Amino acid sequence: MQFFVGCPVWACKGWVGNFYPEETKPSDYLREYSRRLTTIEGNTTFYAVPGPKTLEHWLSETPASFRFCPKIPKSISHEGTLAPRVDASLEFISAMRALGERLGPIFLQLPPRYSPTFADDLRLFLDAWPRDCQLAVEVRHLDWFDAPHNSELNRLLSAHGMARVVIDTRPIRSLEGDKILSGTVYQTLLEARRQKPAVPAVQERTADFMFVRYIGHPQMAINAPLLKEWAGHIAAQLRGGSDAYVFCHCPETLAAPFLCRQLHAEVRRLVDVPPLPWEDAGRKRVEQGRLL
Repeated sequence: MQFFVGCPVWACKGWVGNFYPEETKPSDYLREYSRRLTTIEGNTTFYAVPGPKTLEHWLSETPASFRFCPKIPKSISHEGTLAPRVDASLEFISAMRALGERLGPIFLQLPPRYSPTFADDLRLFLDAWPRDCQLAVEVRHLDWFDAPHNSELNRLLSAHGMARVVIDTRPIRSLEGDKILSGTVYQTLLEARRQKPAVPAVQERTADFMFVRYIGHPQMAINAPLLKEWAGHIAAQLRGGSDAYVFCHCPETLAAPFLCRQLHAEVRRLVDVPPLPWEDAGRKRVEQGRLL
């Protein structure tokens, strides 16, 4: 069992001076990111497939223990049915295999319009997916969460050894911290509420790994009980031999890495997992400071 935790992006200028060291250059963001967290939800591949040189650069900047979880391009997932785009998905897989051991589960996010009426289309797509390549599937149409479609989807994913993505938007739907948020942060929170799906945080595991997207609240205190809840669930899955990939988002981007750190600390209290490289990076900076 392995526990990976990360954010949806590594290129965030606002992280310089808090998450990243002072004066970190954009060309060094990925290297600094991978010295602190252990996986990335690869949203960049949703918009464009990286070329071989870019993938080589990603490999050179990250340790062997790091995992990329690339999102299937929107030209495949958001342009109609999936079955006619099987060949394009296989080409995408072939490109991503250049990441070697650093390739984690690939992430298929389906649009809200993709309802259970497309179940046969989804089945055809999954049938064509290579069994040696992990896939995590996120559905957003509310009918997928009702009987009988909920259990039918779980059975379909289980039969293919694929994970059902859990997206937890409960934190941003909390009204508790609204009155104390600043104008800009409050507006980003409202926008996140509008954009993120208000779906149940279904926790059924359908594969030998779990894939969670936690949409955190800008006020860290509001996240505390939910992070403890998730830590208990993750720890139980890890004890059962499952791998866990968890990605912390936040309307206030500055908070996202610290949500990862807090969640990891909560999990470590319950089960024996390695410390984040972040902790080691901090220790080395302290030791270097003492030497200087």
